[in-house]
Amino acid sequence: MDLSNAVWQKSSLSGGNGGQCVEVAANLSGVVAVRDSKDPDGPKLLFSPIGWRAFVGGVKAGEFDVSR
Repeated sequence: MDLSNAVWQKSSLSGGNGGQCVEVAANLSGVVAVRDSKDPDGPKLLFSPIGWRAFVGGVKAGEFDVSR
């Protein structure tokens, strides 16, 4: 998929301390792209808008917490 028109936004929870940084491009038609801000030319994950909303909802609900 051509991501040359992607407008990447860093997560508001990503700090400036070199930690785990995520960028999301939600301006693309029919897809939400996610990448590691420390490796912008590296691999990207692609979600459908519905899949992205489900993933974000799961994160907010703590479904992926490693302490569970």
